[in-house]
Amino acid sequence: MKVIDTAIPDVKIIEPRVFGDERGFFYESFNLQKFKEAIGRNVDFVQDNHSRSVKGVLRGLHYQLPPHAQGKLVRCVMGEVFDVVVDIRQSSPTFGQWVGLNLSADNKRQLWIPEGFAHGFLTLSTQAELLYKAANYYLPQSERCIIWNDETLAIDWPLNTGPKLSTKDSKASCFKDAALFE
Repeated sequence: MKVIDTAIPDVKIIEPRVFGDERGFFYESFNLQKFKEAIGRNVDFVQDNHSRSVKGVLRGLHYQLPPHAQGKLVRCVMGEVFDVVVDIRQSSPTFGQWVGLNLSADNKRQLWIPEGFAHGFLTLSTQAELLYKAANYYLPQSERCIIWNDETLAIDWPLNTGPKLSTKDSKASCFKDAALFE
């Protein structure tokens, strides 16, 4: 497993070692011991989620407030997405900064998103499926959402036209009005 730092030190790209030949491929998608070493702390994942979206769907930017904040380990197992995380920790030197990268079934990259970050993605392929491990249970009353096109964040989404949004995501808060982490 190769761990790649991003512009936000706590957010990590994890590339598995893939063994492939004409028959297909094999890789270890998760190893608790190696994961702990990669991020420098213990994480207990309690929930696995599976999401499927069609081209142009933008989900996010979602997060949960403490004490129900969720760390997530995200990977795309079908298609391709542009995945974005935003640091919403007010005491962080990277507060308000974002990192975006392509996750795909082809590159097999995973993204570690610690607690204190908002997360969203845009589906680039005809369809995409994401799997993600969560370090806390989903709790609707703790969930919050920041609008995808917030002017303060100025995320450079690879869009030619407006995205397909859920009602919840289209009514999300702007960054300056969002409930954030201390």
